Amino acid sequence: MRIIAVDNIEDMGEAAADLIIEKIISKPDCVLGLATGSTPLSLYIRLIRAYEQKTVSYKEVKSFNLDEYRGLEQDNPNSYHYYMKENLFKYIDILPENTYLPSGTMDADEAIRTYKELLKDHQIDIQVLGIGTNGHIGFNEPGVSFESSVHLVELDEQTIEDNSRYFESLDDVPKQAITMGIADIMAAKSIILMAGTENKKNALRCVLEGPVTDECPASILRKHKGLTIVALKNVLNEISLNLL
Repeated sequence: MRIIAVDNIEDMGEAAADLIIEKIISKPDCVLGLATGSTPLSLYIRLIRAYEQKTVSYKEVKSFNLDEYRGLEQDNPNSYHYYMKENLFKYIDILPENTYLPSGTMDADEAIRTYKELLKDHQIDIQVLGIGTNGHIGFNEPGVSFESSVHLVELDEQTIEDNSRYFESLDDVPKQAITMGIADIMAAKSIILMAGTENKKNALRCVLEGPVTDECPASILRKHKGLTIVALKNVLNEISLNLL
């Protein structure tokens, strides 16, 4: 495990971007696992800037997103298809046919089967993760099997509440999602876990110090040999004085 302590959200994005850009330069056709939400936004800003400055090209890169809400069309502003287009894809030269997300509207069994087959044919070089306040990664909620692959999940009440800030009301938040499983995430060659807010402190503690248990799905990451954690210094200091 490698820990990178940063002073602010902007530095967190820069540190994560440096790792990804280094990988793309050394392996232009690498496969990236991408995440959504507020956490990776600073990362995507840096990746866009690197493209604008001609530091890197994404023409040969393939990307796989962790998850998608069930029932949202791709052009719905709250879908993760829309999020990725508006926050990254439309600003860089990645080919649309090389960007993959689970379908939120296809028959669930077919959507799961299709995404499983795609992942089977592509090993992810770097998987980007945020972490939920309840320790979820992707949409793998507490109690999920560590052996799980792509699956349909009923979202935890805490996750629905946390994500309601993106919707007009709590009732508008989808109650289901299709997500990569824990086994899919752990199959990545390397993982970057980003933790940038105070309310993620307890979840991050379970990765660093707590028992490995399905009650905190992110705790399994401690067993990944290629894990890098990028987190704010003040959050890390509150967890353990011995980390920095």
